Amino acid sequence: MDVNARPKEKPQSGGAAPAPLPAKAAAIPPRKLNETLADAEAETSNVNANANIDDWIHFSQWMHCFCVVTFDLNLGQALEYVYPPEFMPSDQEVSNICYMAFPDSNSGCMGDTKFHMRLRAISKQQQQHQQKPLPTYNGDCAPALRQDSSHYWGFVYFRQKRDANLPRGYFQKSFIIITRLPFFNLYYDILAQLAPKYFDEGTDVLRQACEQINSHWPGLRVGQTLHLPLLGCNYQICIPRATSSRKSPTESSSSSSNELSDPQTLASSKVLASVNEIELFRSLSFVMEQLYTLWELVITAEPIVVVATSPADCSHMVQALVALIAPLEYCAEARPYFTIHDSEFREFTQECSSKAGLPACILGVTNPFFIKLLKDWPHMLRLVDNQKNMQQQQQLLMGQKMGSHRNATSFSSGSSADHLASRSSMKTTPALNGGGSSNGTDGSSASGLHTKYKPYLKKDKALIKKVLLGLKTKRPEHVQTALIRRHLLELTQSFMIPLERYMASLMPLQKDISPFKSAPNASSFKLDDFLATLETAGPQLTSPLKGDWKGLYRRFFRSPNFRGWYESRHRELQLTLQDLQLQALSEANLEHWAHDKQEVEIIDMILKLKQKLNLYSDKSQGPGGHRMSTQQQIQAQIECMKGLLPPDLKNVVNL
Repeated sequence: MDVNARPKEKPQSGGAAPAPLPAKAAAIPPRKLNETLADAEAETSNVNANANIDDWIHFSQWMHCFCVVTFDLNLGQALEYVYPPEFMPSDQEVSNICYMAFPDSNSGCMGDTKFHMRLRAISKQQQQHQQKPLPTYNGDCAPALRQDSSHYWGFVYFRQKRDANLPRGYFQKSFIIITRLPFFNLYYDILAQLAPKYFDEGTDVLRQACEQINSHWPGLRVGQTLHLPLLGCNYQICIPRATSSRKSPTESSSSSSNELSDPQTLASSKVLASVNEIELFRSLSFVMEQLYTLWELVITAEPIVVVATSPADCSHMVQALVALIAPLEYCAEARPYFTIHDSEFREFTQECSSKAGLPACILGVTNPFFIKLLKDWPHMLRLVDNQKNMQQQQQLLMGQKMGSHRNATSFSSGSSADHLASRSSMKTTPALNGGGSSNGTDGSSASGLHTKYKPYLKKDKALIKKVLLGLKTKRPEHVQTALIRRHLLELTQSFMIPLERYMASLMPLQKDISPFKSAPNASSFKLDDFLATLETAGPQLTSPLKGDWKGLYRRFFRSPNFRGWYESRHRELQLTLQDLQLQALSEANLEHWAHDKQEVEIIDMILKLKQKLNLYSDKSQGPGGHRMSTQQQIQAQIECMKGLLPPDLKNVVNL
């Protein structure tokens, strides 16, 4: 198909920004600029690319690549630049990146806009390279910080401004950081630093940044202070461990992995208290009355569509919803920004014909077409239209500072207190309280949560009053966020403690673990048995909330969040049982056991010990004195068993 056959768009009147692509049209797949030359050089570059991938070991742990997407009159959104070129995305990934790199045409985002997206990884060869650092890092860090081998995160800086020298009268281009790490605070800060420099100075800045990251950034490490120098700024972060509470970077400075001696570099250090914890209050301020309903919907992995007017708003809200149930991992799908051109569009929408087949996911959208398409989804969260507020701010700024970019919609920029107050005071429809109108009925266009869901728990009015009072007293956003996060953390922990306690009871007794038998399996999870424990050891012991806790647990039991949590805990139990059995083997008197055994039985025990030792060393990579001691004792047991065999037999069986 000739890409030049695509009809050119007519100039728009009235001074409105041109649409990057028609909102509902079946668009031609995005192409790479100079694709013909790229195809001609592909074969010669592939050989060198595989060899050069190993040159980017440190860079590839933190990022996958930098991409630049521009708007071409003939091709639409097109990939203009990728660095490092060895990590060129696949054709399908390029298509998804290009379509999601620009806001939908109805967004009307002028100036600079920052948002993020999540897309499925399709390239196989580079996935194998990326997975090398995963086992150790993913095993040590908190679930919310793990590298995802099956998906990419894309952090987008979109710039749109008037330019009379261009055919359409507008400059439209996006700079994107592609990574597998959900470090929102870190990458948004890097985005804000790199993108303006790229727009001013060109691609040399991106090459310099990549080389600096690859040369001076340490490998991914958990529980240590890491210094990340980038173009005159030194980021200081600490990735928390899964089994311990989060420590600030200053508290763990003694364990810093790459100390810097340059005083000028240290003077420009920027300490990030958290690499991923976003400001919850910014998104949740106008739905505080429905906070507990949203918590229930997220923890039970109900399908939710978030409708906004800009990708910055919807991506921030989706991430805020996922964070409601921390530290529990959200195991369903979450797409911060989703468009009709996404390659998984049919996957998420074709099942909407029957309510039983709705996917467990949270979709962030800006195209009004989704409101009709997803009318069968039971929960729709419509955000406040910020475009009117943005236009008012732009008019004020134009009178104060010409050329200022404070009119940008940004992920990390905070709203003013007056703006937050106006959002929280908006009138809502009856659907916000779990009853009344549903999707598609009167009032469904109003901002707020539209659902017929009836919460199992009664909300804590004291917290809501406290947060709303903070609006009137202009309490800082980060303080409001801390109040909400602390309360939701305690609520989630109260919900999970009975589950953790019951899971621990499925562990076999110590007396059932024998060095001469296979390791026993943990008992299976039985919902009725678990519910029976709630009378004496339920969440009511630690949470002030009243309601139908059992009903909520039953709903949670059917969700992907339960399956993900259970599989993780069951795997940990099995590894613990293997460790205990190996420890019993290391302490057993095998010499006494072998005195009445035949040689074939002794050989079988040696092979069994070797197999256990190999499994143990593969699955226990973390530091620990008892682990090393156990491995040494097992090795001593193997040598002891070998000593009981005649030399000729040892040579025959190659022990």
